[in-house]
Amino acid sequence: MDAPPGLTVDELAARAGVTVRTVRFYGTKGLLPPPELGPRRVGRYGPGHLARLALIEELRHQGLTLAAIERYLEQLPEGISAHDLALHRALVASWVPEAAREASRAELERRAGRALTGADVDRLAAMDVLRRTGDPDVFEVDPGILHLGVRLLDAPIALEAVVAARAVMLEHAGAAAREVSRLFRDEVWRPGQVREMKSLSAHLQPLVVQALVTAFQRSLKEELRAWFSAEAAPGPQPAP
Repeated sequence: MDAPPGLTVDELAARAGVTVRTVRFYGTKGLLPPPELGPRRVGRYGPGHLARLALIEELRHQGLTLAAIERYLEQLPEGISAHDLALHRALVASWVPEAAREASRAELERRAGRALTGADVDRLAAMDVLRRTGDPDVFEVDPGILHLGVRLLDAPIALEAVVAARAVMLEHAGAAAREVSRLFRDEVWRPGQVREMKSLSAHLQPLVVQALVTAFQRSLKEELRAWFSAEAAPGPQPAP
């Protein structure tokens, strides 16, 4: 369950790395749900708003129009969690890897929405969310997975398990991307129509990403359901 809304519009914009004007613009276009009204009727935003805002920005970075982004968002499940939105954003970003951006420690903590200890920085570095530079207060940050990394800081999971899981996902995501690219090349690609093929590819990418996320979620749920069922099943009874 997502945390309750607690960010002002200024804090939301700072966490997302956009302007307040951009947040309000997306709200008027219906791309961003309205905030919840708190005391004194001050709008409060939560993790879902932040994750959706990051996804919108990534889709725009990939060249989608506002109309295309609206169609993409309409296809998402109703009540989708901030975690699942972050997965969508990370997968969309993976089509065109985003260059790491330099950030001071103050900017990093502002984007993370919390103070970071030395152990936190070590953990984020191990997850390849950030890299250290020659300046101890300046980092190269991957904005595509920063929020996912921050969410994992408090998860009761050993760092070694997180790193191993990341390696597994990268391996299989790479294999899936190669197979989908091969199918596109063999079944869709038309020599001499590079511009048209690039346009078609850009149109199909969000659909493929959404299909991949949906398939992975269903497969993971089935695996977990089978595992939990096996754990709950009574063991063999002792012989009388």
